[in-house]
Amino acid sequence: MKYTESEDLAVGGAVRAFNVLGAPRRPRDFVCFSHLRWGFVHQRPQHLMSRFAREYRLFYVEEPVPTAAAAPSIDTHGTDVGVTLVVPRIPHGMDAESTQRGLLERFFAERGIDRPILWYYTPMSLAVSDHLPAEAVVYDCMDELSAFRGAPPELIDRERALMRRADLVFTGGVSLYEAKRDLHESVHAFPSSVDVAHFAQARGAVEEPEDQAGLPRPRLGFFGVIDERFDIDLLAAVAALRPQWQFVMLGPVVKIDPATLPQAPNIHYIGMRGYGDLPRYLSGWDVAVMPFAMNESTRFISPTKTPEFLASGRPVVSTPVRDVVRTYGNTGLVHIAATPDEFVAACEQALAVDRASPEWLARVDAVLRDMSWDSTWGRMKGLIECVI
Repeated sequence: MKYTESEDLAVGGAVRAFNVLGAPRRPRDFVCFSHLRWGFVHQRPQHLMSRFAREYRLFYVEEPVPTAAAAPSIDTHGTDVGVTLVVPRIPHGMDAESTQRGLLERFFAERGIDRPILWYYTPMSLAVSDHLPAEAVVYDCMDELSAFRGAPPELIDRERALMRRADLVFTGGVSLYEAKRDLHESVHAFPSSVDVAHFAQARGAVEEPEDQAGLPRPRLGFFGVIDERFDIDLLAAVAALRPQWQFVMLGPVVKIDPATLPQAPNIHYIGMRGYGDLPRYLSGWDVAVMPFAMNESTRFISPTKTPEFLASGRPVVSTPVRDVVRTYGNTGLVHIAATPDEFVAACEQALAVDRASPEWLARVDAVLRDMSWDSTWGRMKGLIECVI
C-alpha cells in the first residue's frame, strides 16, 4: 500500500507513520523533563505522559541521582504504559548540570532522538537541554514551584528563559493561568482532570484494605502528599473536637518533619499506597477532606484530588483554596471551611449527605462530565499539532 504523503494511522492503538514508499517508520520522539519521580504519587505527569506514549516514542527524564561510581551514566527503565524512564547518575563532586548536559547529548545520539517535542515540568531542566533542537517546546506549569519549600533561587530566572523558548504554556489551574497569561503569547489553562471510571469503583462493592477495615466509623480521609501545603494544626484541632471521628491520612510525608504531625488515637497515618489501591480505601470513607494550609504554597494550586474524591462518590470538605472555591464552591458537593469550628460543621453537613442517592451522584457526574484526562490530553495534543 502506498501513500502520497506521510500519514498517521491508528493500528491496534499504536500510531504508525508511512513514507511515500509505504515503509513504516517509528513514531516521533517526545522527551519530558520532570522534577517528579515516575514512581512517586500518580498525578498529572503520569496521566498525560501515558497517553502521549500511545502516539510518540516517549522518554521521561528524571532529575539526576548521585552515584558512587567513578563515571557518570544513564539508567533506563521501561514501563507498562510505553514510557521509557531516563535517570542520569552523577558521581559525587562532578558538576551536575554540565555532566548531565553531556550525558543527554550522547543519549539522544545513541537513541536516534531527532527534533523531539520537549515537554517541561520544571524550568530547572532548561539548563541541560536548551541547546537541543525541538519540533515544539511545551511548558506544563502544574504548580508555582518557586513558592514551594526548598525551591532553588534561580528557578524564577529559569522559568523566564523557558517562557522565551516555549511554543506553548499550559497551567494546572485557573489561578496559575491568571498569573502566567501575560508572560507568554500562548498560555492555556488545563485544570485538574480525573479518571472517573477508576475512582467510581469506590461507589460499588470492593474489598476494603486490611489496614483500614477495622477502624470505627465515621471515617474522614485524605490521600496525597503531606508537606508544607498541609495544615497540621487544623487537623489536630478538628480531631480533638471530634474524637469519635477517625481520620485516615494516606500518602508520603515530604519536606516536613514527621515528628511535627499531630498524634491522636483517631488520626491514622497509613503511608503511601499505589494509585490502583486508592478506590479500595475511598470505599471505606464517609467524607473526603482537604485540610490545606492557606499560604504561598497553596495560592495557585488546583488539587487533582478534588474531582477524584467526588468521582468516588464522597462529599468533600476543603479549606478555601481559591481554585477549589471558584470551581466547586457553588455546586453543593464541596463544603468550604476555614477554621476548626467551621471545618467540623462542614464535615457534619457532609456526613449527612446520602451518598447512595441517584440524584446526588447525578450532580457529581454532571460536574465531572468534561473533566476527563482523555479530554485534556486531546486538547493539548491538538494545540501541539497546530504548532508543528
